[in-house]
Amino acid sequence: MFVLAEMKDVIRVNPEYFRQSLTDSITTLLNRKLANKVVLEVGLCIVLFDITNVGHSYIFPGDGSSHTEVKFRYIVFRPIIEEILIGKIRSCSREGVHVTLGFFDDILIPVNALQHPSRFDETDQAWVWEYPKEDGEKHDLFMDSGESIRFRVTSEFFEESLPTGPPGTDCTVQTVAPYRLIGGINEPGLGLLTWWETPDQEGEEDEIDDE
Repeated sequence: MFVLAEMKDVIRVNPEYFRQSLTDSITTLLNRKLANKVVLEVGLCIVLFDITNVGHSYIFPGDGSSHTEVKFRYIVFRPIIEEILIGKIRSCSREGVHVTLGFFDDILIPVNALQHPSRFDETDQAWVWEYPKEDGEKHDLFMDSGESIRFRVTSEFFEESLPTGPPGTDCTVQTVAPYRLIGGINEPGLGLLTWWETPDQEGEEDEIDDE
């Protein structure tokens, strides 16, 4: 789910940071620049792991800041395709089930990746799995918001952000998520965690709650 990405950049250190060591200044500025940002074809940046190389610093005429080329490793959120993750249902729509990991919300389980047969309940705004019982009847299992769900990552999409037009113009840009994950739950063991709990597991959880 988390990987180390090797990156390099030229960091501009303003004079206000000169009272700190160069390494501390670079660390602060890198986290300010990259943390919680999506880098195209890399992933969602979380936090700086370490700095592997610090080059020479240069001060250009007319600019009191120093410019330093830095090589570093950053902790990045980018799950492997086919990796299984556990999140919570954020909402449901006719498009599918929207899942959040707490720090990352752009996850969709589309209709064709739900258990079959499933239907969308307009009243509860939730997807329902029509689970077949042994006697041939079907039991409705609701996928409600806030429920924990286990899913498999099936694909990922990066979208490059486009610049907007100047103020007062008619140039508008459609807002899209820069990084999206598509998941699936249409196989045994996936879906809501409560679907696959055994009676023993439920009893153990009740005992823990009582304690």
